[in-house]
Amino acid sequence: MKTIKYFTYRIMAVAAIAIAFALPAKAQITPMTYFNVDWQFSAPISNNFSNKASGWGMNFEGGYYVLPDLSIGAFINYHTNNEYIPRQTLPINSSSALTTDQQHSVFQLPFGFATHYRFSDGICQPYIGLKLGANYTKMSSDFYIYEVKDDTWGFYVSPEIGVNIYPWPNSIGFHLAGFYNYSTNKGTVFNYDMDKLQNFGFRVGVAF
Repeated sequence: MKTIKYFTYRIMAVAAIAIAFALPAKAQITPMTYFNVDWQFSAPISNNFSNKASGWGMNFEGGYYVLPDLSIGAFINYHTNNEYIPRQTLPINSSSALTTDQQHSVFQLPFGFATHYRFSDGICQPYIGLKLGANYTKMSSDFYIYEVKDDTWGFYVSPEIGVNIYPWPNSIGFHLAGFYNYSTNKGTVFNYDMDKLQNFGFRVGVAF
């Protein structure tokens, strides 16, 4: 009885291995969807409030392939760019002024609709993409223990080009992308005006 039971287990194990090798290996865990989680580096363009590039950002997005190579989905990401402003005198109103140095920051939180068109569904999946949505932005000046800020909302658009790479079948992979974004946010802090935001940068992360 034990011999028959042992023989049965061996047959089941061999059959399971044979089936596993017979199944077609997929490049990713879920071939009809994608999910990316990225670290993000971004550099402002023509921003006279905070124009230093930084890596203080992340990106989260996912989508479903409604056609073999065309997906629709959603995204949210955030980024902060900082700039130190040396000591200067700032007008507060018609009768007073403030002399201080400042730390300028622009924090962006865009979110909305994302779409990808991939050129291959194999191990290497290059694509072009587009993000559309809203952008919450906080521009702030910090000095001593005080903060002056302006919270704004705008329309956001961001084309990108990238690639998802799955070096191992049925597993997670890697994501690389370059992007440009534009938003209509406007704001004012002290005598600094912000009129629209533009950035370019890249993302590095994992793909599911």
